[in-house]
Amino acid sequence: MVKYLIIGNSAAAIGAVEAIKRNDKVNPVTMISDEPHHVYSRPLISYLLAGQVTKDRMYYRGESFYRDNNIETIFNKRVAGVDARKSQVILEGREKIKYDRLLIATGGIPFVPPLLGEGIKKKKNVCTFTKWSDAEDIMKLSRKIKRAVVIGAGMIGVKAVEGLYAMGIDVTVVELAPEVLSRALDMDASKIVQKGMEDKGVKIITNNEVVKIMGRGGLTTGVILRNKKMIQCELVIIAIGVMPNVGFLKGSTIKVNRGILVDERMETNIKGVYAAGDVTEALNMLTLEKMPIPIWPLAYQQGSIAGDNMSGGASIYKGGFPMNSIEFPGVPTISMGIVDPRGDGFESLIKNDAVNRNYKRIILKNEKVVGAILVGDHIDRAGILTGLIKEGIPVTQFKNKLLDRDFGFVHMSREHRREKLEKAV
Repeated sequence: MVKYLIIGNSAAAIGAVEAIKRNDKVNPVTMISDEPHHVYSRPLISYLLAGQVTKDRMYYRGESFYRDNNIETIFNKRVAGVDARKSQVILEGREKIKYDRLLIATGGIPFVPPLLGEGIKKKKNVCTFTKWSDAEDIMKLSRKIKRAVVIGAGMIGVKAVEGLYAMGIDVTVVELAPEVLSRALDMDASKIVQKGMEDKGVKIITNNEVVKIMGRGGLTTGVILRNKKMIQCELVIIAIGVMPNVGFLKGSTIKVNRGILVDERMETNIKGVYAAGDVTEALNMLTLEKMPIPIWPLAYQQGSIAGDNMSGGASIYKGGFPMNSIEFPGVPTISMGIVDPRGDGFESLIKNDAVNRNYKRIILKNEKVVGAILVGDHIDRAGILTGLIKEGIPVTQFKNKLLDRDFGFVHMSREHRREKLEKAV
């Protein structure tokens, strides 16, 4: 019987281990991962691809992390199922591990439509872009690649473009929506980012989709779009999005919607079984809905809450909100909170300098900041806006200063609790 069993080896799992070890320094933790790697930072894979980060800088914790925290690792092994009634996890090959407390921190997996999935199975140079191994596969192919097609212009797609662009590869992006980053930005900000990418030579096709991946001899030769146009390429990256990795829970008694349903303690409907990170539907503090929010810091925070409660603590998750950051050359972008306000009661403050690729939109509700989109020079105030959203601080007294280039604590210290805000930031 394993005291603490964790499925996963990323931010949520590490947050859980560190919380467990604060409460219980005696009992070991067993960790299962379908990857062979020491824990690494997935947000860095585009920088690895671009040559901006070396392999030794990818690691999220030091070389001795597992040894120092008494962690028994089972790497390169997939979980086939969870039998919560018998408190056991079933691995591929039918090996079973019984547990006392379980954390499911399996993250997200790429969404690949069945039609495009056939391309991955049959052709060597069709891949996704969410793991270290994806970046390694692309780097191995790089000498033979002159042209690439990225399917999807969301966060993952644009991160893939960052890496490919830095490698000197000719990139075409195909996006079903009318604009790039449609879930993270509004239309005006999207236009600025798209123009910046196009000025660097990236070709962007919107309102279209790939319907077939062409190939010869097991290698990709191009893609065919819905409008019958063919684009020649030697690499296809499918970057449509991610979904919670819950397939192995089919038939279990653990409740799943899009992701695993958890309470404020990050516990599932089964006592002693917890979930954290991108695999969950946790509270969005701004909309009060439960939903997957695949953000690295939130995954760590949720894992820490789960780990504390698994080992005798009483932590409560108060919710989080989406945050996204892209640093494509010339158009750094940050968005946070509600960026697509619908319904009554919202107010937007906007400063748009598209010529110089600067854009700032702050979304308010009930005189509180609930969202922001920052492009270009405006990103340097992102931390302050994040603090305002987290703390729910009314901005009535300095609302007319929010769009100022030098907006900061100087504007709010006279009216508000600076120490609390600085803590939030």
